[in-house]
Amino acid sequence: MNKFPAAAGLALVLISGTAFAADLPTRKAPPVAVPSAYNWGGLYGGINVGYGFANGSTSTGSLAGTYANGATTAPVSAAWSNSAVAPSGVVGGGQLGYNYQITPMFVAGIEADIQASDMGSTVAYSQPNLTGNGYTAINNAKNIDWFGTARGRLGVVIPGYSNFLVYGTGGFAYGYVNNTVGVGTTLTTLPTVAGISGTSTSGNTQVGWTAGGGIEWSPQTFPAWSAKVEYLYTDLGSTNQAIYAVYAAPGQGSFGANHQSPTQFNTVRAGLNWHFNPFVGEPIVAKY
Repeated sequence: MNKFPAAAGLALVLISGTAFAADLPTRKAPPVAVPSAYNWGGLYGGINVGYGFANGSTSTGSLAGTYANGATTAPVSAAWSNSAVAPSGVVGGGQLGYNYQITPMFVAGIEADIQASDMGSTVAYSQPNLTGNGYTAINNAKNIDWFGTARGRLGVVIPGYSNFLVYGTGGFAYGYVNNTVGVGTTLTTLPTVAGISGTSTSGNTQVGWTAGGGIEWSPQTFPAWSAKVEYLYTDLGSTNQAIYAVYAAPGQGSFGANHQSPTQFNTVRAGLNWHFNPFVGEPIVAKY
């Protein structure tokens, strides 16, 4: 009858083992790295290149002339035809900006850029004078030498793809615009056929506004870099010009012209940015 002492001994061993295990120090599981949420915050700068084009900014004006006898004034061209001056060409430059990550989903920022521009256009056309006494020819040229913007940006991170940012942007725009308009008119009802022409050139820095949007992407393997595609509509206001000339032959009268030309254009460009944020792309570590 040795079964009872054997069972008692086994129970004692089990109890002692459990107590010993309870006295051992516990070890936490190692931290688990989870996929990082891309950090868009911080300073950045880069370059861009693209294409600028206008839909056809119409130029309007009026032209009035005086007959040779000086007593009767009649319009040489009472209605100036609209001309579609549509500057287009390559644009390129650089940008500097700053982003603030409001939440993991929303990003706000500011950006300034300066662009060299090859945008230009020349239009020539003619029309009969409404009084039937000749015709008028008009040449109109516009060139945008350079332009820049200072804008705010507000972006939304694409859910599940934190390295993709879709944004809208808008703000102040400025640029140097050259406008040249030439008007030549020929009168056939004078004692002798008379022709005259005048030219006005205006080159100055114009200001206005711009608005648009784009998408920006940062590769996970190179988180300090990002690439973007962006569209902007820019309105730099209008240029007003006046032309006045006197016919060469004595006593044959004069004419004057008023001309207005708006500067409105689109740009589509691709850009590359370097982000100076030292924490960009750092993994978020889950703690337990």
